[in-house]
Amino acid sequence: MMFFALVFALSVPFWWFGSVSDLQLMPDLSVSALMTFCPMVAALLLFNRESGMAGVRGLLKRSFDYRRITDKRWYLPILLLMPAVSFVVYGLMRVLELPLPGAPTQAQPIADLLMDFPVVPALLMFTAFFVGALGEELGWSGYVLDPLQRRWGALWAALILGAVAVAWHLFPLLVLHRAPACIGWWYLYAVASRILIVWLFNNTGGSVFAVPLFHATLNLSFMLFPVNGSYFDMRRGGLVMAGVAARVVVFRGPGLWPG
Repeated sequence: MMFFALVFALSVPFWWFGSVSDLQLMPDLSVSALMTFCPMVAALLLFNRESGMAGVRGLLKRSFDYRRITDKRWYLPILLLMPAVSFVVYGLMRVLELPLPGAPTQAQPIADLLMDFPVVPALLMFTAFFVGALGEELGWSGYVLDPLQRRWGALWAALILGAVAVAWHLFPLLVLHRAPACIGWWYLYAVASRILIVWLFNNTGGSVFAVPLFHATLNLSFMLFPVNGSYFDMRRGGLVMAGVAARVVVFRGPGLWPG
């Protein structure tokens, strides 16, 4: 598909700069992450070719199409699902006595985490993550998801889009020297996340706004884990996310549509 080819082509300069520079946007986030806006740029270019400026304006307006979310209860999974997953992973890591540098000891209450929560930095990071996620999701969800769903159905569309997005993220992970096992578990985590994103998109009336909101909570939950640093166990995280996604597929059906 031309959209995917264009996204990868636009990303090459960012991959190159990330490979020759040690510059990081924040700890553990290579400057190559600026490629996050490439799906949006690709979608805008294609919309302009197909529908002119009217199509471009229409896509940009979907950035804040919160009125599509008619059932406000969907804000609960949008905002709280990923923090809940992180707490489950944190609990598993403590039970298994896996290393959590700087985290409270077993004798300390988990409330200590909440007392030390960096509210202002978290809000600033959330804003940055939302803007970055919007750069991705205006392309992934705003442009290409519906055509994929019409052809393949929601579940297969989520799996295809998840696989493409993982491949697109692979180079920045290699620049950061991620271990192959970590990348493999992250693959499971990311594809499961895409299934949940499609589920949320379809159940919020196709709201693009809902998706980067969820995407931002995903990134924030990872970066703050366990509040004072990112020590997220991707193996447990991948398994927990896969479990949540599997539950959605089983109980909502392979279409993931509202019912």
